[in-house]
Amino acid sequence: MNRNQFSLVAIAACASLAFLVWATREAPDDHRRARQLVLYYTLSRVNDPIIVIGDSIVEASTLPRSTCGHSIVNAGLNGASTASDLGSWLAPTLDGKRPPLIVVSLGVNDALAPAPLSKANFEDRYGALLALLSKLTPQLAVLEIPPVEAQGRMTVKMQDEVMQTINAYNSILPDLARRNGATFLALPAVRKPHTIDGVHLNSDGYLAWDKAVMQAAAMICG
Repeated sequence: MNRNQFSLVAIAACASLAFLVWATREAPDDHRRARQLVLYYTLSRVNDPIIVIGDSIVEASTLPRSTCGHSIVNAGLNGASTASDLGSWLAPTLDGKRPPLIVVSLGVNDALAPAPLSKANFEDRYGALLALLSKLTPQLAVLEIPPVEAQGRMTVKMQDEVMQTINAYNSILPDLARRNGATFLALPAVRKPHTIDGVHLNSDGYLAWDKAVMQAAAMICG
């Protein structure tokens, strides 16, 4: 192998490692604290908000500011998974307020982990989160986990492996939601490509995702 070939192999290896780190990292503590503070400031200015909580797909979203008199508050946290204790993270920002609806969009980071959670462990963790969130709001909604695709650094092989896990997780979400007094909402069909990098949604992906979130919001709009 000559020097140029070695360099190309090294670059490819580094790119693969960077993708793995990017896809599976937990939210750094400084970002977690900063997002919590921003949420506290935001929630201090609104009454009866609809809160959308989840991972970077939520944090990067540009949902409407309000619907039927309720502010829509983005409580996304980049890198969040079912292990991120999002309920305890959100609770202090409410400062005693009781939002009429919390929408949960979570799970892709669990599926992207080097050792993805089993269905049973995912169910336990997600169920614990819903049980905690149910103490903060009278209504919960759970969104289907969006599909990944062979795009950017996501290879076809990676896509197939991750989708097996996502499909397994999604198969238990409707019953998990029901058992925790939540409403499950499937995502509308999306056109391909629907991501910018295999995971994070592009404009077409967000059209479907936004539609599901607003369908959840309609539950309290009468």
